[in-house]
Parts: sequence; C-alpha cells; structure tokens
Amino acid sequence: MAKLVLIRHGESTANRDNIYTGWNDVPLSPKGIEQAKAAGLKVAKIPNFVPTHIHTSVLSRAIMTAYIVADICDFLYLPITKTWRLNERHYGALRGMNKDVSRKIYGKEQVLEWRRGFDSVPPLLERPVQDRRYAKYDMHLMPRGESLHQTQQRLMPYFEEKIAPELLAGHDQLVVAHGSSLRALIKKLENISDKDIVKLEVPNAEPIVYTFDQDLKITNKEILS
Repeated sequence: MAKLVLIRHGESTANRDNIYTGWNDVPLSPKGIEQAKAAGLKVAKIPNFVPTHIHTSVLSRAIMTAYIVADICDFLYLPITKTWRLNERHYGALRGMNKDVSRKIYGKEQVLEWRRGFDSVPPLLERPVQDRRYAKYDMHLMPRGESLHQTQQRLMPYFEEKIAPELLAGHDQLVVAHGSSLRALIKKLENISDKDIVKLEVPNAEPIVYTFDQDLKITNKEILS
C-alpha cells in the first residue's frame, strides 16, 4: 500500500486580501508561513509515510510551502518536480480582482458558478500569460482562463504519467498545490459528481492523506485539520 499526501499551500497575501489569484505569483503571508510549518509538523507524524518524490506547481506560494514542509520533515533531499500542470486554476480576467467587487459587478450567482461550478469558465484574458517560466511551452497549451473541468484536464496527464505509476510501485508521494487544482484532482480520485464538487473545500495547509491498495483504489482517507 502507498500513501499520497495532498497539501494546499499556506495562506497567500491574495487569500488574505480576498483577491482572485490563479496564475498570478504571490507570496505566502506571515500567517501562511506559520500554517506551512504546522502542516509540516502534521506530515512528520504520519505513520510510515516515506515519500520518494515531491510534486508542486511553478508558483511561489506552493513551492515555498513545499520547501517548508520538506525542511520540517527532513525531506529536503528528495527530488522535487515543479510543473505548470499543478498550477492553480487560471481565473482569466478575474485575476487580481477583489472577490467582493466581482460579486457587485457580475452578481453573486454568476460568481458562485465561476468559483464552484465544474464547467463554468470565467471571462478570458486577451492573450496567454507572458512569463519566462512558461516560455519553453507551446503557447497554445497556455490557458487564458479555465473552468475546473479544464483545470482537471491539464492536471490529470501529469498525475497519470508521473504520480500514479509511483503509487502503483508502492512509493509514497507528496503533492503541494492549490485549492482548485487539488479540488480537480480529488474529484477524479473520489469520483465526485459534477453537482457535488460545488460542496468540496480544500483549506489552506491541512494535509489530506490517502492510502491506496495495489490497484490504486482508496482504502483510507484522513484530513489532518
């Protein structure tokens, strides 16, 4: 049996200020740093959790959380992969906007659908993000805004090619990512319906521990809140 631990990054400055972030690169807040440390202490106490690899996004708030957790757990020696496929959902033209302001402009129901619905796409940017961390990729792959469904579609190839084979081989894995990208992954892992995914929340820095059998079926789930 292998364990998969999922962690949403600690509070970012955008979380603190109630701003849509998506692919904007923002740091952890002081509270977020402390949350990441607390998450590390919880992960360190997981029985028989010996990961062979750490996976995270290319966004600082997730990377720093991963490093803080790894430092506390003595995992800094492990290989770490940073991939855009684990990035937060791309909020398109909403990014950088205060969430309360968006409700006033677009209405509460529309904003709720954008934030929690599975297929609803926010207003798009005119062009993909221009950032050196994405320069090596085909710009046609880069989104201008995403639904949760689209986030899942660009995330799952990485899970299936890089994480699932390690779990099948009996190797524990640690993933540090974002609220929406983890919601997209959890939806697939737990076969949550499009309707019920609206109810799923992934709090900052609360490790989620899955145990899988040899067929990659979940035998146990624990949230270290």
